[in-house]
Amino acid sequence: MNNNKIYIIIPAFNEAQTIGNVLNDLKDKYSNIVVVDDASDDNTAKIAKSMGVIVLEHLINRGQGAALKTGINYALNNKADVIVTFDADGQHQTDDIEKLIKPIIEDNFDVTLGSRFLNSDSVKKIPPLKKIILKTGLIFTKAFSHLKITDTHNGLRAFSNQAAQKIIIRQDRMAHASEILDEISRNNIKYKEIPVTIHYTDYSKSKGQSSLAFGKILFKYFIGKLMK
Repeated sequence: MNNNKIYIIIPAFNEAQTIGNVLNDLKDKYSNIVVVDDASDDNTAKIAKSMGVIVLEHLINRGQGAALKTGINYALNNKADVIVTFDADGQHQTDDIEKLIKPIIEDNFDVTLGSRFLNSDSVKKIPPLKKIILKTGLIFTKAFSHLKITDTHNGLRAFSNQAAQKIIIRQDRMAHASEILDEISRNNIKYKEIPVTIHYTDYSKSKGQSSLAFGKILFKYFIGKLMK
């Protein structure tokens, strides 16, 4: 597939420390890179613009779910064939993108989901509290989505154009990750999990969700389910 039809969507909020390195790695292979700056108060947008990628800016901070929706809509409006979501904090690896795209191009899958739990090296490096939080989220999400998955809150994923049109993101903030899985189930979308490598650093761990924040995410997720 022509890489011009592949769009990489990067939601970013105050990621000036890492966004430059992330974009440098991606630009070696991909031309359509979209950074959605979610009203950062640092130089995230300025750095991204200086590197020649597409930068979309929210005027107010709306959350990662809203940033993803903005980026995905942009890609759909530009007739993307495959849309990849990629984090800005340096945890995701550019080399994993090809593994996500291949089943969509060659094997008729519509969604691929990155899983750190299918990669033995990544599992060993997950901080203990983070592992508990992720496993707890897995229990609740699987109960609602009924998908056979191992990792519910991994931001590295890929969608075909058709799947991206069907998946509706209503949750502006972090509950969107569970909502996407619900949408895959609701629309009976063909999906596959792919082993990916997560690179944990002191910086990325400091940006992660606390147990209190995770509780709020679950609460918003449940409320969203009740209101449907």
